[in-house]
Amino acid sequence: MQAESHLSGFESRPAHLINFINKPLFLKNMISIIIPALNEEKYLPKLLENIKKQELNDYEVIVADFNSKDKTREIAKGFGCKIAKGGLPPEGRNNGAKKAKGNLLFFIDADSLLSKNFFNNTLNEIKKKSLDVGSCRTYPLSSNLIDQLYFWLFNLWIAATQFFYPNASGSCIFCKKSLHNKIRGFDEKIRLSEDMDYVKRASKYGKFGILKNAKAYTSVRRFEKEGRFQLGLKLFLSVVYRIIFGEIKTDIFKYKLGGKK
Repeated sequence: MQAESHLSGFESRPAHLINFINKPLFLKNMISIIIPALNEEKYLPKLLENIKKQELNDYEVIVADFNSKDKTREIAKGFGCKIAKGGLPPEGRNNGAKKAKGNLLFFIDADSLLSKNFFNNTLNEIKKKSLDVGSCRTYPLSSNLIDQLYFWLFNLWIAATQFFYPNASGSCIFCKKSLHNKIRGFDEKIRLSEDMDYVKRASKYGKFGILKNAKAYTSVRRFEKEGRFQLGLKLFLSVVYRIIFGEIKTDIFKYKLGGKK
């Protein structure tokens, strides 16, 4: 009865008040940007400056710091970021999501950058395509032709398989928080390609897609550290392994979290 009286009172309000309440301001998504980090004092400031320049008002940035020994945490606090407990990427992203207030989560690596108007383009495309989870094409912060070729092949792969075998890079993943919670986030037992597993599981309950109008750029420090041929072979073999044996839950590929390079 009490609820009915409240509704009755609301219905008697002037029409212009009801129209005000129904304005998009009350429906607009808040984005929670989550960045796993370990000793990222070199790259993190560039990313945070890049985010500040985006045309975006309703957002928060959460840095999941894995006990960095450098100024990573100090830099994050200086930019007004929230700090979450870090770990390997799956754990860091999940801990960041637990602190998130937004209903749209955006995961990005600390050594990445975003194209101009990235979030406006992303939100418009999400709305137009009714997407629940997805990623974007990623390009190297390098003019090396081998790097360009690797990323071209990767972008071709994720675009070609998006409708039947979703794939994504941790340098750019967005997901509705309700869907993230439904699949219980990233699988923290996976040692490599947890980002691929994440979007594959999420796509079973929501619509997945690769954005056309938003781009991410990422460093090639891992290619430089491990060697382009060696890393390229490792990533190719990891794809084959997942197709034949399933998710990678051992450290067979010796893939470690980055930082400083």
